[in-house]
Amino acid sequence: MTRKAALIAVLVAAAGLISMLVLSSGSMFGLNGKGENQFAQCGAGAVAGDLGGPFTLINGAGETVTNEDVITEPSLIYFGYTSCPDICPMDVDRNARAVEILEERGQSVTPVFITIDPARDTVDIVREYAANMHPRMIGLTGSDEQIAVASKAYRTYYKTNPPVDGEYLVDHTTFSYLVTPENGFVEFFRREVSAEDMADKIGCFVDQI
Repeated sequence: MTRKAALIAVLVAAAGLISMLVLSSGSMFGLNGKGENQFAQCGAGAVAGDLGGPFTLINGAGETVTNEDVITEPSLIYFGYTSCPDICPMDVDRNARAVEILEERGQSVTPVFITIDPARDTVDIVREYAANMHPRMIGLTGSDEQIAVASKAYRTYYKTNPPVDGEYLVDHTTFSYLVTPENGFVEFFRREVSAEDMADKIGCFVDQI
């Protein structure tokens, strides 16, 4: 598959996921004890059905961790792979820059990278990739089954293409997910959102927690 064809496949997959995400001015998440939307002023997007959920993966130290071990504060999760030639590096770098902006404002958010290519993305590779992107980024890998469970929880799509000259691309969706220990999933971001705009919106959510 050519790079152009792969990109088209990713866009089609993303369009399919978007069809499941119904945007509105309210949110089905973050309701307080009075049934009011905790994050209404942040322009949270309502989602048709829950996103996120339990997962068990392996971190850069080779330790088996769960979502509760990883998501200990507001976290920005991205599913990708380290051999991705263009989309993943740009998206993950954007996420890292948004986290840095938030740090400058005194707000702490953990960037998380979950590979969808565990065959190549070993513990060492994922650890190095995450560290190069941001010193606090958590890189996660796991078995095919573990990755599939995490991906399904966040409704991400990925498909490994046949290899060409020993190399292969992986089609995948490119959303980033904001989750908190208290509320779980609260918002998603498309790849065209800038680091500055992402930081502004994430900051609003953090302020309401």
